[in-house]
Amino acid sequence: MKIIISEMMHPSGISRLQSIGEVELLPDLWKSKKELLQKMSEANALIVRNQTIVDEEVLKAGKNLRVIGRLGVGLDNIDLHAAKKFQVKVVSAKHANAVSVAEYVMAAILTASRSITQAGEDVIKGNWNRALFTGHEVYGKTLGLIGTGEIGHRLAKRAIAFGMTVIGYDPYVREEDFPFVETGIMKADFHEVLKQGDFISIHTPLTKDTKSLISWNEFHLMKKNAVVINTSRGGIIDEAALLKSVEAGHLSGAFLDVLEVEPIKLDNPLLNNHKITITPHIAGLTKESQERISAIISDEVVNVLQGKHSLSLVPL
Repeated sequence: MKIIISEMMHPSGISRLQSIGEVELLPDLWKSKKELLQKMSEANALIVRNQTIVDEEVLKAGKNLRVIGRLGVGLDNIDLHAAKKFQVKVVSAKHANAVSVAEYVMAAILTASRSITQAGEDVIKGNWNRALFTGHEVYGKTLGLIGTGEIGHRLAKRAIAFGMTVIGYDPYVREEDFPFVETGIMKADFHEVLKQGDFISIHTPLTKDTKSLISWNEFHLMKKNAVVINTSRGGIIDEAALLKSVEAGHLSGAFLDVLEVEPIKLDNPLLNNHKITITPHIAGLTKESQERISAIISDEVVNVLQGKHSLSLVPL
């Protein structure tokens, strides 16, 4: 068996893969389509993150390809229709980084409410400006969720523990389902979540229906002191509209862990606004989540290659 890994992977799962075949760890392979196509001719399995574009051309080149392992959850970089056409199975690490993402969002909420790092830096400069760093409690504030799946559910539990009210919109979850019945999320329609949320956190995949889901009109529905947090996919937020809304004072600020183009280009005007915090797609990237993801994907790729049942198969 030949297993190609085209992006970084935690070493904890690689030994499992090596137990059944030859493993090539090529963390920069995703940068060259030509080299990726060449490697596909000998691969029985391909393991990727979100940077490797697995399109029909790549799948066609994989004449012996049996399975794609996705080190994460999002599948927008994999052509699932083509995978079905070429009878290539796809496994993902569903839910494996949900805790990490939920904790990132809570960190963003707390950072937006209390400027502890900036206050500490100001003290180092010789200042003692207590009035400047008077913050806000998160207690009693409203967290609005766009998407109430596994991450939204875990985030809601943590926000509720802080005394926040959590409302959520999700057209694929019924009012009788556990996020609303068990977790304490209050179901609301899309526009109500935007209007009521002091913090709006996005947890939905990027599809043709969610492309630019949050744009100029949606930003204008939000409170002027609202903070938007996106840890799902770039492209769901209209970045130009976000910048204009923040500059015009229609929003307090934003935390963006994902962007339409990654890595961000240095001439991107988002970088010039101090009310917008950009991080390099790290919400789900913790030591614990990477070990978990690596273990899941290595086990499930092995299962598929050995003809066994996989619990992580993506429906095609």
